[in-house]
Amino acid sequence: MVDTSDEWIRSRTGIQERRILREEGKATSDMAVEAVLPLLEKTGINPGDIDLTICGTVTPDTIFPDTANTINAKIGAKNAWGFDINAACSGFLFALSTGARFIESGKYKKILIVGADMMSSIIDYEDRSTCVIFGDGAGAVLLEAVEDGTGLIDEILKGDGNGREFLHMKAGGSMKPASAETVAGKMHYVYQDGRQVFKAAIRGMVDTVEKMMSQNGLTNESVQWLVPHQANRRIITSVADGLDFPVEKVMLNIQKYGNTTGATIPLCLWEWEDKLKKGDNLLLTAFGGGFTWGTSYLKWSYQA
Repeated sequence: MVDTSDEWIRSRTGIQERRILREEGKATSDMAVEAVLPLLEKTGINPGDIDLTICGTVTPDTIFPDTANTINAKIGAKNAWGFDINAACSGFLFALSTGARFIESGKYKKILIVGADMMSSIIDYEDRSTCVIFGDGAGAVLLEAVEDGTGLIDEILKGDGNGREFLHMKAGGSMKPASAETVAGKMHYVYQDGRQVFKAAIRGMVDTVEKMMSQNGLTNESVQWLVPHQANRRIITSVADGLDFPVEKVMLNIQKYGNTTGATIPLCLWEWEDKLKKGDNLLLTAFGGGFTWGTSYLKWSYQA
């Protein structure tokens, strides 16, 4: 498809394989359902008990209705409402923080937080700067109130709209609606200035992790796991190096899934679940288009 090779992709991104949703008529919500239903089964929760679903995605099934409400319909969550958050690769962190506020209000008891993206639907497979990076995937977590000092402890969330020129989609919104011209011009695909994004991602994640550790009295020794957005292996290792953080405590699975945007962090939590112990300190950090970025401090709430 493009002038590249397996060696070039592996050495520059760390990606060895990806998953792509090819089935006709399937979309982001269908992947989300495959993540949510096993979660409900594991926790013994009936779909009717869900109060709210928040979905972090940049590839909604449709512009409207929102994907979160579509997920609710497909799982049978008849008593829930929902909405989407568009914060690119930071979408899961932003959704997690938003959901926590609803729990803290006391009005909502059980909230689903979903990170899901069908990136293959917005990737130009003739653009080497993006087509080797992204994959499709979904992950989900359940939020409930706790009184044992665990859960989401703190977050630092940031945004800078001036970064939009370096990572965006040129058309499809109200500024440049879809037309024969925009389709012919390939304006409905991801555009990325890789060099600018690379530098900003490292700087943003390192800065917010350092601030989070400082304001919560954390050290590299007291943090059990760093959970970074799986954008690029070189970005992840650069963040760890910038923090002088042990690489063996950094969750890494980009080699299996590529960059699934909103799904990378929940996919990491899913894969590492059996290694997590109640009370473990986790730092979740991400950087996304727009620019959006941040770090969340999570104290793990249960023993797998």
